Amino acid sequence: MRKIITPFINAFKIPDLRKKIVFTLFIFAVFRFIAYVPLPGVDITALRKLFTQNQFLALLNMFSGGTLINFSIMALGLNPYINASIIFQLLTLIFPKLEELSKEGELGREAINQYTRLLTIPLSFLQGFGMYTLLRNQGIIVSQAPIRLFSMLLTMSAGTMLLMWLGELIDEFGMGSGISLLIFAGIVGRFPVSFAQTAAVLTSEQIFNTLVFILMAVGLVVGIIFVDEATRKINIQYAKRIRGRKMYGGGSTYLPVKINQAGVIPIIFAASFLLFPSMIGNFLGNVSNKTISSLAASLASFLTPGNFMYNIIYFVLVIGFTYFYTTITFNPEKIAEEIKKYGGFIPGIRPGKPTSDYLNYTLSRITLAGAIFLGLVAIIPALARSLTGITTMMLGGTGILIVVSVVLEITKQLEAMLVMRDYEGFLEK
Repeated sequence: MRKIITPFINAFKIPDLRKKIVFTLFIFAVFRFIAYVPLPGVDITALRKLFTQNQFLALLNMFSGGTLINFSIMALGLNPYINASIIFQLLTLIFPKLEELSKEGELGREAINQYTRLLTIPLSFLQGFGMYTLLRNQGIIVSQAPIRLFSMLLTMSAGTMLLMWLGELIDEFGMGSGISLLIFAGIVGRFPVSFAQTAAVLTSEQIFNTLVFILMAVGLVVGIIFVDEATRKINIQYAKRIRGRKMYGGGSTYLPVKINQAGVIPIIFAASFLLFPSMIGNFLGNVSNKTISSLAASLASFLTPGNFMYNIIYFVLVIGFTYFYTTITFNPEKIAEEIKKYGGFIPGIRPGKPTSDYLNYTLSRITLAGAIFLGLVAIIPALARSLTGITTMMLGGTGILIVVSVVLEITKQLEAMLVMRDYEGFLEK
């Protein structure tokens, strides 16, 4: 705990870092304020009661940053943007032109980000209409005239774009990844509510189950920190080179390969992938065609969070997305080429393709351990609720992973900035 708090205390002593932290906190305040500005025509009390009984909506609310439970103008949160990002990640593997664009450095990434923003708009309308239909069927929101419905969907889409803009402001002027921090703020903002709901219904018989639930959460935090910090160090040696009468180079270093190379992204991708067909199933559940409505109801029931098949599919998807995202972010061929370029080699492995094959083999084995851990983290909430019977504590493994990962990321970023400033001060002396 001291290792996490100390960088924040030291950062406040440096004006430019203090400015970044204050700006990020200001964006948090704006985000939480707007999260309580509701859209008209919604029974908020009934909506919150529904959320305590429906794990699908609770999970959707978590990825919206806590805005959906109030049905605010930001009710959709970042879900459309996350889905758009997943679509373009998949399209990059299918279309060579997009793959070439992704390899063009900052300019190519900015172009893909712009396409992602544009795709977010129609997805916002589609998901907003699905959410409206679901809540209307539950009697929580009254039917709207077409012009009022369009106005509501337009407002919700604008709220999503505003949330994206706030995230980009954090990226530019604040600390850390804006999208991750806004999800983090929404999860942390639900802590007091979850604890209060649990305390309100707590009985003497449930005290032991609550303690078990808390111990599982603490154990999960310890496991997340351990896996997040765990790395496989691959030794790399550099040959000595003679230029003129002097000898350069030599020595050895190591290439750190993290067990959890993908972070929290695979769980977000897998959850969004499962939420979308569930939303479509709920949307089509009350159409006039009995065949379609029956199939849609079966789909929604099959993909209901908490049931056995949902957990199995969720677990498998997390493993698949972990490998997928790791393949995108860690390129063994490129790393092997860089090592060879600077005269390095892995002891016992020839430079070039043998090095690439060795890195690929090592990465696949390490990623399997990290993928299984992430899969377990994803389904632990359902297991904890079934074992303890505690349903008011909606914070699960996914939320804890996001919170811990974001805190560790910010801590490392602050430590790096503090070290850099100390080094610059040393150079000035």
